Parts: sequence; structure tokens; C-alpha cells
Amino acid sequence: MIRDHFRVLTADLSTGKRTITDIDGRNTVAGGSGLAAMLFEKYAILDKSWNDPGQPLIFAIGPLTGYFPLMSKTVCAFKSPYHDQYAESHAGGRSALAMRFADFDAVVIIGKAKSPSALIVGSRQIEIKDVHYLWGTDLYAAGKILRRMLPGSGHRTILRIGPAGERQSPMACINADSYRHFGRLGAGAVMGAKNLKAIMVHGDGSFPLPEGGDYARVFDKVYADMTDTDMMSKYHNLGTPGNVRVMNDLKALPIRNLQATADPATEGISGERFAEVALLRNAACAGCPVGCIHIGFVRERFREENRYLYRQISYDHELIFAVGSMLGIMNCFEVLKLIDVAERVGLDVMSPGVALAWATEALAKGIVTEKETLVPLAFGNSAAYQEALEHMAYGTNDFYQLLSQSTAKAAERYGGGDFACVLGQEMAGYATGEAFFVSQALGLRHSHLDSGGYSYDQKPKGKKVEDAVKFLVQDEKGRCLLTSMVSCLFARGVYTDEVLANCLKSVGYGTLADNMDTIAGEIQKLRWKLRVRSGYRPENIAIPKRFSEITTWKGQIDSAFLSQLKEEYGRKIIEIAG
Repeated sequence: MIRDHFRVLTADLSTGKRTITDIDGRNTVAGGSGLAAMLFEKYAILDKSWNDPGQPLIFAIGPLTGYFPLMSKTVCAFKSPYHDQYAESHAGGRSALAMRFADFDAVVIIGKAKSPSALIVGSRQIEIKDVHYLWGTDLYAAGKILRRMLPGSGHRTILRIGPAGERQSPMACINADSYRHFGRLGAGAVMGAKNLKAIMVHGDGSFPLPEGGDYARVFDKVYADMTDTDMMSKYHNLGTPGNVRVMNDLKALPIRNLQATADPATEGISGERFAEVALLRNAACAGCPVGCIHIGFVRERFREENRYLYRQISYDHELIFAVGSMLGIMNCFEVLKLIDVAERVGLDVMSPGVALAWATEALAKGIVTEKETLVPLAFGNSAAYQEALEHMAYGTNDFYQLLSQSTAKAAERYGGGDFACVLGQEMAGYATGEAFFVSQALGLRHSHLDSGGYSYDQKPKGKKVEDAVKFLVQDEKGRCLLTSMVSCLFARGVYTDEVLANCLKSVGYGTLADNMDTIAGEIQKLRWKLRVRSGYRPENIAIPKRFSEITTWKGQIDSAFLSQLKEEYGRKIIEIAG
């Protein structure tokens, strides 16, 4: 049923109270990122710390969830333990479709449970269940038990944290249905602070599809574009791991803590190499016909006479970069082993990978010693990194407790800030140039997906600051609209403004369709306003010296252009925020 309001579940873990309310705003914020920001503004306590029990943890879906393919993301909003400011994290899996079938546009979680708990949500059931026996278990063990507690896949989603989240590490993620994650900026720590081990949403209801021929015609066209053309084929074939070879050829792949941007040895971790020897199968988020999730395997000997257990591990470009090229690991199976360790303990793979790359260089330069690192960190030493990931998850000593807060904090104490590869948070896997470095450093999520800075760098646009800033602002605005629809950003080539408008009209959201540009601008403004009100100051964000020392296929990074672009983009962000 199409409705102009949002149906929102609020669960208070402290009191056990659950409330369902209708909230206006559909034609103002659309859903997804816009709805999450609106609810954060309503529930957040901006002058209190991220781990105050009253702070909200928000999950929101969009107006086209369940109606069109690749409208498969859920947006999670929270006050981040990484910087104590407004943050978003996005994940796929089954979460969005489960929420649609449970008939909720958003779930808002406040309070702190008295003992470790799980929140169970359905159209007929809302329960806060004591699961103290799961506290301390890793993600794999917890997943087995939780699946028995709420059997049946399909429309059921299970979101859970591991030991890193329980310890409230800012590098902790929320695992979604095994192969997807709410990563970056510490969403897992927020669940840990609330004594919340898991959230299970059972999509046990139904919703009617629009009547008439318009919806069917629009759906068929979108579906055909995704499956009968080559628009999405690269995501199904090699997936994002195909970027490893591309970035290496461009001299834009961060290698050994960004001491290099190309190396022939990276062929051992290319998407082509993974597909040749390590790929088991493809998987897809619910409601997606593309299947971009690539799953490889690791095996572990459990008996001396060559008997092995196999585990299936999802991989993509960002993970291969973080625990592959960044750590000098050039064997695809060793990369999968490192991903496996991080997954098991509930770490967002990207941040600890980059952090350990800094720690490796710091150890080599004598800034820290093995007394701090506990293991002989060295580029290419997979066994040492596997141990170090465990140390980061559990905070074995003061060094790892601090390093798991952020690379920047560790560098502030020990030194080595010049070679800390941090752009707001630990960098993503694209050393393409100035526009990307600035867009991630200052971006709202400090993510390579905030805007297409990495693509701007790859085009011969010259070095006009005003042109680059205009691109970053407009590209971010378009992505705000897509993430408010909760579209997978891989589908942005399919969901043009015209197609998106047709989709909205076909299901009854004509007002949204007619005002998309205005709504996108308002959402962009609201998100930045919340970030600034919670403490964000672009002038306080530094881009470390390492980023100005590298060379790409275009030549040496232009430090003057980088500095001017950062200053002007920061000024523009404050202007947008009002």
C-alpha cells in the first residue's frame, strides 16, 4: 500500500517499550538516507557522547524497496564512535526486503539492554530477547545459533556483531546476512554499547503491487536493462575485484601503506586471478538479479591426514586492497584467510587493514617496537597479520586498543602521522589523485562512495578548483537521492533521473517524481547540517603528507591543487549546511 507517511518502529532497550508511529515527511525526505537523517534529528542528543544510552541507532529503507530490482540497501544512521558525529553506513543482503515485508519504513533503537539481547521484529511480533549466552561468541558461532532461533531464510535478515563490536571498537561493523556489512565508522560499536548482540527482522507479512499496466511496463524495462544488456555485466563477471588490475595499470593502487602505486606482483590478487582459482560462486542481495557478491573459499586442516574444513568468504576490491596490496600480500588465498579472521571477530576489514599497514611501516622505522605489535609485522607476512587482527579485535594491549580506535590516534601518540593513510578515516583503495583524496577526507561518510572523486581524477579535466568542487557537490547530491531510494550505487547507470521518475510514478509517488532535484538538495543539506551541528569542521581534517608524495599515471600529486581543493570544498560544505 502506497502511503505518504512513514511507519516507524521505536524500540527502547532500557524499558522494553515498543512503539509504532506514523511520521510525515515522505515528500520531503523520500526515505533511506533522507529518512534516517530526519529521524536522527528527531531522536539524537547532539551534546552527549555517541555511547549515551539515549542515542538512536536507526535503520531505514526507501519508497521503491520491494518494487524494483537493486533497491536493496538499508541505511543505518548513528552518532559515530570514530569521531562522535553524525554518520551513515549502508548494507545490502536481505535487510531492506525483510523490513518491507514486516511493514516498517524504519526501525529506531534507543536505550541500553540490561543484559546482552537480541531484538526480534516482525509484522506480528516485536520482542527483546535475552541472549547473554551469545556475548563473547564470534560471528560464525553466533550466526549458527541465531538462525536456529529464527529459522527460515528468504525474507528473514540477521544483523549481528562480534567481539570487536562488544568491545566497542570504532572499527567494528554490523554483519548482515553473512556476506554484507554495515561497515565504516563503527556501527558495530553502537550495537555493543547498547548490549545488543543481534537484530533479527522477519518479513512475515506481504504488500500489494500496484495495479495497472504502468508499473509492469516500467519494471520490465528496468529489469531488461539490468539483465539483457552489458550495463551490469562487469559486476556479475569479475565484480569490483576487476578494479585491482585497472588501478595497478593506472599506478593508482595503494601498495604497502601507499609506498607504491603499482607492482607486477598484484596480478596474484587481481580479480582475474581470484576468478581463476578461488571463486566458488556468486550471490546476490534480495531483489537483485545481478549477483555481484563473489564468494571464495579458505580451507583449514582439522586432521593430520589431509582432512579439511572449508569456509566460504566474500571478497571485493576494497577488501583485497586493505588486506592484500596495502599489506604486501599478493596471494589470493592468503587474502581470503585475512578476510576470514576479520569477519569472524566482527571488524570492518578496510580500517584494520590500513591500520596494520601503518603499524608495519612504523615498526620498520623504529617508531614502535615488537613490544607494542606483539608479532613481527612485515609486509607480506600473512601469519603475523592474522594474529594482529585478533589483537585488534580484543584490544590485547594498549597499542592495539589505541590502534583499533583509529590509525590517526595511534600516530598521534607514537608518531608517524606523515605516513598514516587516513582520509577522515582509513582510506579506500583508490590512489587516483587530488579529487578523490579530498572527497573521501571531507565527505560525509569519509567513503569513496560519497561522490565520484576517483572517476573525476581519471578524466582529463585539468586542475580548476571550481570545476572539481562543482562536480563533487553535484555528484554527491545525485547520490543522496539514490541512497534515499536505497538504490545500490552500482545501478546508478540504470537509474537515471528519467527512469527513477518513471519508477516513482508507476507505484504512486508522483509528487516525489516531480520534485526529485529539490528533494535531493534538501536531503544533502539536512545531512550536512546534522554533521556540522554534531561537531564537524572541515578545516580540522588534515590530509597526511604521504598522499602528496605519490606518483600516478598523471605524474606527481599537485600539493598546491590538493590544498586549494580541500579548502574550497570545505567552504562549500559549510555553505550547504547553512
